[in-house]
Amino acid sequence: MTDPTTDEATTRSPQEAAEAAAGRGRALAAVLHDLRTVDGALYAAVAATPTPTLDRALRRLSHAADHSKISFAIAAALALGGKRPRRAALAGVGAIAVASASANLLGKRLVRRARPDREAARVTVDRHVPMPTSASFPSGHTASAVAFATAVGVVLPPAAVPLGALAGAVGYSRVHTGVHYPGDVAAGAVLGIASATVALAVAAAPHTATPREWTRLLRRAV
Repeated sequence: MTDPTTDEATTRSPQEAAEAAAGRGRALAAVLHDLRTVDGALYAAVAATPTPTLDRALRRLSHAADHSKISFAIAAALALGGKRPRRAALAGVGAIAVASASANLLGKRLVRRARPDREAARVTVDRHVPMPTSASFPSGHTASAVAFATAVGVVLPPAAVPLGALAGAVGYSRVHTGVHYPGDVAAGAVLGIASATVALAVAAAPHTATPREWTRLLRRAV
């Protein structure tokens, strides 16, 4: 006995198939439009909320996170410890490398989302950090900070909570200072976790692995 839905699908005319595909495309476009609207509304809400006590601290944090300076300083401190902290530092630095390359060489070039209009949103000058010239999506600062926190936290569990909190603060600081939408930060966090997974998988792989085994390992990690 044949499945009616299967028969219907196989007997569709090219025009009906094209119309169905167009309908799915319109639905996807509508969902993406709504998500961008929510993203913009969240950005505007943060910009409109007066937080004079936090402004200076978050501006400094955002600036200190440039080029992963905070993470590299923590890695240097960990490297002075025992064998396990040194291994955690190495894993964290490797995760930063993967996250930075993924965000800047792939994500930003593929999506090319424009930066927020900070002046139109009336982000107070007290929050301002230099507006980057690169694309907005995803947040490279967030990706690197989350990648470092995740990788180090896996190898050195006591560091997971404080580094996770720091990474979250770095991500929020990019919205607070007006240089990223919340969606950019969320995407950066996901990318950071994936980058840490790859870095940890590579670090755990045997040095004698063949190129084919490396490829299989990376596919499992992502």
